Amino acid sequence: ADYIIDLGPEGGEEGGRIVAKGTPEEIVHNKNSFTGEYLKKVLN
Repeated sequence: ADYIIDLGPEGGEEGGRIVAKGTPEEIVHNKNSFTGEYLKKVLN
């Protein structure tokens, strides 16, 4: 993806808020993003 809008932080009632947005390279620096944590492993 060129641009990510990460919703969360969890599913259901604990989700639906924008946790992070930006390129994958930007998302990895967001400490609140579970997606960012995953992408760190994939992009490195």
